[in-house]
Amino acid sequence: MIPPANASPEAPNHQFRSLSPAVWRASTVLFDTVADFTSRKDRLFDGYTYGVTGTPTTRALEERVAALEGARHCVAVPSGQAALCLIALSLLKSGDHVLIADSAYGPLRTFARDYLQRFGIEHDTFDPSAGADLAALLRPQTQLVFLESPGSITMEMQDIPTIVKLAQAAGVRTVLDNSWASPLGFRGVPAGVDIVVEAASKLLSGHSDLLLGTIATDNRSLYEAFRTTQSVLGQAVSAEDCFLALRGMDTLEVRYAHQCASALAVASALASHEAVAEVLFPPRPGDRSHARWEATFTGGGCVLSFVPHFRSDAAAHPFFSALRLFQIGASWGGVHSLAAFYPQAEQSKRQHCAFNAGIVRLSIGVEPPAKLIADLEQALQAAAAH
Repeated sequence: MIPPANASPEAPNHQFRSLSPAVWRASTVLFDTVADFTSRKDRLFDGYTYGVTGTPTTRALEERVAALEGARHCVAVPSGQAALCLIALSLLKSGDHVLIADSAYGPLRTFARDYLQRFGIEHDTFDPSAGADLAALLRPQTQLVFLESPGSITMEMQDIPTIVKLAQAAGVRTVLDNSWASPLGFRGVPAGVDIVVEAASKLLSGHSDLLLGTIATDNRSLYEAFRTTQSVLGQAVSAEDCFLALRGMDTLEVRYAHQCASALAVASALASHEAVAEVLFPPRPGDRSHARWEATFTGGGCVLSFVPHFRSDAAAHPFFSALRLFQIGASWGGVHSLAAFYPQAEQSKRQHCAFNAGIVRLSIGVEPPAKLIADLEQALQAAAAH
């Protein structure tokens, strides 16, 4: 029998169970009564009102990420950058001021420079090595401090405990992009960070096949502000992408442990290579940021950088052409290893960059580390021959 056109689909009965979460796709949410419909905005934060704010599949992901972060609330948005921008648009107004770590994600700094300032919101970047001296940069108008520790290219570790303490004393909220470590390596909310962002496209999903971001917080008023902005700006996420992220999180701990160990092995091998000036990977003993990493973090990451002894940036071309296992790509966190190059000119654009050289960034996947090391060694040899 064909059901009437106005019938709503029912959930499976209790005799059906599956190891896979259900994919609930919807733009339209149905209501039992007109009273429920006219009061639908009352359930914006704790229920379902319209597809843009999520379905049960979205909520399953948000609840799982919140639990992993040690937070009460989570909002899923279309990407990590969308999460950062949504936070700013939710909390800032004309006349406000924000501080951004100079090593933070480049598009965030571009958003502050080219968009926020149009609305009368000022920003300053700060030296990522700053600690208590960051207090001198705080103004009465400062509302947010954006952190990313370590920076995803130059790998500087911020002094998160000190910055959180001074920000709290000044009534300033802190935002941490925690995509490198994930909640397995560092849980920002229990450490006092007000808002934690994950680029769930990366480690959480783990397979380089979706774009997704999450915002976690313990603060109910902040959560409501983010959920409202998500609705107003139409920042919807796909139920399929949420499903893929949930599936990826089933293997997160296994992938994370393997990739972190492999990254450390690769970093250690590169550190003793004659063609490498410096390896940037805080979990490696001897790294310039190792002490800060060891004092605060309980896990590593799968992304590292190194400064090669190239005669010029042009020498990067034969190096990348010679790579066999590593693919060239800008993202990271998936099961396949990637390599990217950031020329000297890009470092010079930053106000507080300690490096005046081209930088190679590696994302270590799940391939055997010995094979990855061999691939890098032969590529470095090929570059030296030019």
